[in-house]
Amino acid sequence: MSIGARSVSDFARQALLSRVENGDASLEAAVIKLNSELLDLIFDRFPDLMPFEEFPAISSTLRWEQVRLPPTVTEAEVDRIIFSVVVPQWRKMALIVMVAHQECGKIGLAISHKILAARIQALVKANCLESQGDLRAWRHSEVRLNADVVPSGPAH
Repeated sequence: MSIGARSVSDFARQALLSRVENGDASLEAAVIKLNSELLDLIFDRFPDLMPFEEFPAISSTLRWEQVRLPPTVTEAEVDRIIFSVVVPQWRKMALIVMVAHQECGKIGLAISHKILAARIQALVKANCLESQGDLRAWRHSEVRLNADVVPSGPAH
């Protein structure tokens, strides 16, 4: 094992152990840690391995469980707006978030881009939408309607 590979391996081991020691032993947390920090280290050391010109930046880490909608806004309204802009073809997450935010503005809903993105992620997790890529990186991920699920009601 080369010096560079050994230091990357040591870094990965240390990153995982620190997560476990802090009580955060979930696989998802470990994958996020590896993706965000280990890949940075690898691409710094070996820039020719980077498959894209720009490293996918995380746009938001907000999760739907963390969202508190304003009292005048319902989950059903947010879903209706999202489903009105998502199509059966793949579209960039950034485009969907931007267009949904514009639709919110047209009807006076005070909803942030990050809240819309968090709801889209929840809809993907519920199999109402399909996704490609890490949805936290809006410019490097895509969403579309799930062909097997037709929105039937206001909340999903």
